[in-house]
Amino acid sequence: MSRRGRRDVGLGVLGVLLAFGACEAVSRAGIVRRTYLPPASEVLARAVELAGDSAFLDGIGATVRAWALGLTLACVIAVPLGLLLGSVPVVEAAMRAIVEFLRPLPSVALIPLVSLLLGSGTRTEVTLIAYASVWPILFNTMYGLRESEPLAKDTLRAFGFGRAAVLWRVELAGAAPFIAAGVRISAAVALVLAVATELLSGFGEGLGIFIAQAQLATDGTRDVLAGVVWAGALGLVVNGVLVWGERRLFPWAPERRAVRT
Repeated sequence: MSRRGRRDVGLGVLGVLLAFGACEAVSRAGIVRRTYLPPASEVLARAVELAGDSAFLDGIGATVRAWALGLTLACVIAVPLGLLLGSVPVVEAAMRAIVEFLRPLPSVALIPLVSLLLGSGTRTEVTLIAYASVWPILFNTMYGLRESEPLAKDTLRAFGFGRAAVLWRVELAGAAPFIAAGVRISAAVALVLAVATELLSGFGEGLGIFIAQAQLATDGTRDVLAGVVWAGALGLVVNGVLVWGERRLFPWAPERRAVRT
């Protein structure tokens, strides 16, 4: 790890410790009632305790499965569609109004409609996750195509390569870091939707269901916050793995990991 990387990790750990200490002090001092904000040490202890609960781990597995399926479906839809819209201006002009109409619609607002069409269960959850996750990948793919090297494209055309060859050899390769950044953004969005859909819909199993049930229990704030800790830990692991993958796959283009949405 580089010196800058070690510094960033150290600052991150320091920030976590400061937040932990602040929450602990506020609760212990009685500034906020423990029923509303239990001490951070108790929440952390409960989160660790849940690691030995097989039913809870099964719920985590259900959430991760829905997350993975939804994100995969979003990639399968968004990358080819982004390549089409980004490389054929006429198609982009025809689809722009539809895309801009659908993009702002919040996925959670579609829960009743999708539930009526698909019923309750994994299909509804995966559909909503995919819908929310499509947009960062789609737009990053389109922007990535526009950032491809004009000289490289002209060189291939000069040697007689066709449109498909230029798209595959130059444009897609140049857009790959942008697509990876879009996938990383969508991975976080997908995890949020996986938990939120379970939490708001009240059906199925998963981390969101655990949090929803704990919220209804007497003195269940500790379990709610322990579930939130698990959700945050999952997000941290997913982001860390994807950032590591980006750096390994695209070491030549660190500037292209910038977020474009």
